[in-house]
Amino acid sequence: MPRADITDLFRIDDLLSAEEKAARDAVARFVDTEVLPIIGKHFRDGTFPAHLIPGLAELGVLGANLQGYGCAGMNTVSYGLVLQELERGDSGLRSFASVQGSLCMFPIHAFGSEEQKTRFLPGMAKGQLIGCFGLTEPDFGSNPGGMRARARKDGDSWVLNGTKAWITNGSIADVAVVWAKTDDGGPESVRGFLVEKGMPGFSAREIPGKFSLRASRTSELSFQDVRVPDRNVLPGVVGLRGPLSCLNNARAGIAFAVTGAAIACFEGAREYALSRTQFDGKSIAGYQLTQEKLADMLQEIVKAQLLSLRLARLKDEGKSNPVMVSLAKRNNVKSALDIARVARSIYGANGITDDYPPVRHMLNLESVFTYEGTHEVHTLVLGKAITGIDAFS
Repeated sequence: MPRADITDLFRIDDLLSAEEKAARDAVARFVDTEVLPIIGKHFRDGTFPAHLIPGLAELGVLGANLQGYGCAGMNTVSYGLVLQELERGDSGLRSFASVQGSLCMFPIHAFGSEEQKTRFLPGMAKGQLIGCFGLTEPDFGSNPGGMRARARKDGDSWVLNGTKAWITNGSIADVAVVWAKTDDGGPESVRGFLVEKGMPGFSAREIPGKFSLRASRTSELSFQDVRVPDRNVLPGVVGLRGPLSCLNNARAGIAFAVTGAAIACFEGAREYALSRTQFDGKSIAGYQLTQEKLADMLQEIVKAQLLSLRLARLKDEGKSNPVMVSLAKRNNVKSALDIARVARSIYGANGITDDYPPVRHMLNLESVFTYEGTHEVHTLVLGKAITGIDAFS
């Protein structure tokens, strides 16, 4: 079987429209020419390749599945394929696009006023304005209802106090979609606030010492009596439904995306195994244990592809639900992480260096395994759906 066909064993391409393939292929070319030659150095140096943002915007990647306001209006399948190609480059770059589109532009598009949409979305689609999503706190990740960030009404504005942690794009963001409790502090009091760079009392600092998502900006946001005007409060949603709908939207994209990292690891390991000789000069690809590893990796890639495509089609038809998304995120991220680990083993000692892709993807996927709902949280979502019993408490 020709090498180009091996990761499309079940002919997924036959199920895609011309527009879907065109969107994927355009981003694939961008990744091959602009991302892969430089991403290893950015990962090593712990720097974000901000110079790529205009190119991503030109391809319609930012807010790709939103309609109007300068957004590309892609369907969910095209958006998933685009993210898959970015992930093939690096999770950090894909995380930037996911946060910009699914976690920041989406809530403005879904819950914002017309004035907010016209003020922020066109610039965000062009990459001229960068967004971040402030939900997770130092003590509350999987339990967003426990958040301590507070906003109190004061005249025609709100006074915001609190801290948000592990915020992708935080230190480069022009606008942060921040979720905080108001009034009595109960879960249904949660509101979304558009906090703009430069507002007095708002600051962001980089979180140091990361061994994962090193080619991404990850920050802690601090709000000390930040005065947010009424015009910057999202009017269309109250309660945890707002941030949770954003997360559900992002998780579906991530479930599709991570197969890109898996494919990068598999293809690299396959090429390395074919070229590396051992003992009697035989290619290590000819040994049974190596072939078993490659077969296991390909099997999981195909399963993830089919699951992602079906979920995306259901989402476009308005038939998906959060349980489906949890299953896809849980399965596909774990499979991609397992594939990265197995691929690294095929490289032997070479696999621990950043001269080859598996260890970089493996470290990145450790974060993806945790964010947007930990593996364990998605397990309990499925457990509740199966048994009807809530095991969260």
